[in-house]
Amino acid sequence: MWSRLSSAAVPEAERLDWFTDIVAQELVPTAIRSEQAGRFWAEAAVLDLGVVQVSTFDFTSLHSRRTAAHVRRSDPEQYQIGLVADGAMSLTQNRFDSGLFSGDMVLWDTSRPMESVALPGDGGLIRAVTLSFPRHAMPLRGARIERMLAQRIPGGHGMGAILAQYMRSLAAHAADCGPAELNRLGTVALDLVGTCLAGQLGAEDKLTAEARNRALLERIDAFIDHNLGDPQLTPAAVAARHSMSLRRLQLLFRERGETIAAEIRRRRLERCRAELSEPALLTRPVHVVAGRWGFTNAAVFSRMFREAYGASPTELRHQALQEALALNINEMCAGGERH
Repeated sequence: MWSRLSSAAVPEAERLDWFTDIVAQELVPTAIRSEQAGRFWAEAAVLDLGVVQVSTFDFTSLHSRRTAAHVRRSDPEQYQIGLVADGAMSLTQNRFDSGLFSGDMVLWDTSRPMESVALPGDGGLIRAVTLSFPRHAMPLRGARIERMLAQRIPGGHGMGAILAQYMRSLAAHAADCGPAELNRLGTVALDLVGTCLAGQLGAEDKLTAEARNRALLERIDAFIDHNLGDPQLTPAAVAARHSMSLRRLQLLFRERGETIAAEIRRRRLERCRAELSEPALLTRPVHVVAGRWGFTNAAVFSRMFREAYGASPTELRHQALQEALALNINEMCAGGERH
């Protein structure tokens, strides 16, 4: 589902112009220059999530400037929020300057001039993930949002961390989803952006109840994933951690068609299955794998595992090993034929 493009097929002398055209097409027209113009390299990927578009860009250092003339010539009238996953970037807009940052996010308005600088990380590249969406889709309005333009949004804690992780997950896994799922992912992305910005502005009461609930579920999901290995992770513990009643928590999960207890159990079983299917972890005892993911009773774990996957943990591990051996043999045979 991703539309992927690489400068590898473009002559070196034309790569910067090629990337300028890609950015103009997928984000907004800008003037781009680079001190590495003769050795410039870039890749881009774009995926539509209904009203939201997610894009990833990997590139060497550059300086980008969007002028008033660019805005007059072409303006999608969007907000765009970018996560700098590797390297560092600074952005200036609306008299604000984010300063140089890495691992955090920044918001900009395509209807205003802006300027940015991007510097590579240890791997020699900048990696950025961007969400683009119409201004009218933003849950918050007007002057409130203007105060957030070109402001560094921390990606290491609170809602900022959840939004940043969600953007990384979209870049890594969204292409595996079907059209209906992609639309839902876009809706959740908007909710998380709105909730994150509202938290920064102290304006949570301006969000709709539906948006707050969807963002709350994302926070709960992140908490569950982070604590799956804790045997004390129960629905009651989750409710207490998020200052809500157990009944309210259960009502939130009812809309998903799965109770929170069932979801915790399913996620734990999925982690166990992944480890048991890994040939490199063959010497790790089954009970140790189960214990790592919160199962304290071996017999109960084995029964739940068989109910979920139709095989015992040991049987699944044996099957995974046989498949890995068969794959290695096929690869060796294919290599021998080539030689």
